[in-house]
Order: sequence, then C-alpha cells, then structure tokens
Amino acid sequence: MPQAKASITIHGDADRIFAITNDIARWPELFKEYRHARVLSSQRDGRFAKLEFELTNEEEQTWQSWRILDFQERVALAQRGTPKFPFLYMHLTWSYEPVENGVLMTWIQDFEMDANAPVTNEQALARMVSHMQNNQEHFKQVLESQEYIAVDKA
Repeated sequence: MPQAKASITIHGDADRIFAITNDIARWPELFKEYRHARVLSSQRDGRFAKLEFELTNEEEQTWQSWRILDFQERVALAQRGTPKFPFLYMHLTWSYEPVENGVLMTWIQDFEMDANAPVTNEQALARMVSHMQNNQEHFKQVLESQEYIAVDKA
C-alpha cells in the first residue's frame, strides 16, 4: 500500500487551524485545485463530527467523500467515496500537534491506484507528495496572513 506523507508547521492556535482547515466550504480558497466544495451533510456529537461532501477540481471532475473530525485530539480521518476511480481506495489522516512555533500539521494518504488508472502507484505517490507539500505551503501562507486572520476574527 503506497503512503504519501507531508508535514508543515503553521504559526497560530491549534484549535483555530484545525477548524479552518477542516471547514470544507473554505477549501476552494485553501486548495488551489478545487473549484467547488459543497457539504452534503454534517452531524456533530460532542467532540466528534461527521461530514459528507462533494468536491470538484479544475478538470471539472466531481466526487464525494466523508470525513470524521475529532475536535479533542485534532485528528481528521477521511475516505474518498464515489466515484473512487482512478483509485481503488484513498484513505486520509490529518493530524495537528501543538509545537513551540505553532502547529505541526501532518497529512497521510494511504491509497492504491486502479489497474485501469492512467498512472502507476509509484507515479501517483511522487505526484501526491509534491502536491501535498505545495498545498501545505499555500495553507501556511493563507493562514498566517494578517488579512486572513482579520477576516476570520470578524
């Protein structure tokens, strides 16, 4: 099973960063490649929440996923739903650890490509790691910008 992993430290409050980065409606401003993000259902029970949502990328491909948020431990578990192609499966874990200079945000993606996918597991892994690092850098820039902090507090 291939596994892509990337981490970055973001200056700020761990609870705030966890909440913003898991706010699906904000993903088009946080991820450069998402044109549309729509929450289909949301249920919260104490420290846990379950979200079902739909994403559309730059190529106009749309899929559904689900995400379970643990607000106490600051962990998000997710899985790509339908359609799964080009993957056989895609499982994600995002964790947020308070550190001296802010929050260490780590993303782990366990996946396997479908045999009919246009890329191999190895090709997909290289792309994913690069893609994750680029997205995390963008998250950092957005979340650490004074403009974004001011808008978030309003």
